Amino acid sequence: MESSALPLIGKTALVTGASRGIGSAAALSLARAGCDVAVNYVRSQQEALAVVRSIEQLGRRALAVQADVSAPTDVERMMKTIHAGLGEVHILVNNAGINPTKPFLELDLADWNHTLATNLTSAFLVSQAVLPAMRNRQWGRLIFISSVAAQTGGVVGPHYAASKAGMHGLMHSYANLLAKEGITSNAIAPALVETEMIRNNRKIRPDLIPVGRFGHAEEVAAAVTFLATISYITGQTINLNGGWYMS
Repeated sequence: MESSALPLIGKTALVTGASRGIGSAAALSLARAGCDVAVNYVRSQQEALAVVRSIEQLGRRALAVQADVSAPTDVERMMKTIHAGLGEVHILVNNAGINPTKPFLELDLADWNHTLATNLTSAFLVSQAVLPAMRNRQWGRLIFISSVAAQTGGVVGPHYAASKAGMHGLMHSYANLLAKEGITSNAIAPALVETEMIRNNRKIRPDLIPVGRFGHAEEVAAAVTFLATISYITGQTINLNGGWYMS
């Protein structure tokens, strides 16, 4: 395949929470565009290794890296492993996320702290870790996987909505600070993408969405790759939600 068909050839991407769902789809989509990919996971080693094998079958390099990206020491170790195995990160997809499901009045401080740490603090820690190299290079892409819940409150709980709304503030701040340095910062806000998180929540139905179906992880992944290849979009949110939220 000619290099012109691989717009991200020579780039290395890091996708957090990439062992399944949106993360694995994003990792594969970036690999198809030419990226070598670091596949981060916490516990799902076999799934992460399967993603790595799929990427290698596309002719790209890949590395599975275990790390809790809400823990600074894990992030530091992860970055050292990626640098040794794949080099510096050009594209970061902050995808790692959880949603402890329980009635909202039963949520406690532990639920809140765990959700904010996994969904928001992780995005800050990993972004801070990759930015020095991006700034030295004067090229980089920060992509945040948010949620329609950040815009509407959604149906999945205030802890989750708040964590995803915080991502937008983080994304906008980086966009303002880094626009003149060749680094873009954008978010994608999906709604009800058919993943394990959605399948485990019986309150969520596809008829809640105007288009009448759940989204697909591959659709979010296509938006990730689009943002990775474009230099004149920054500080924006792609509302990939089937019409749930119309701005």
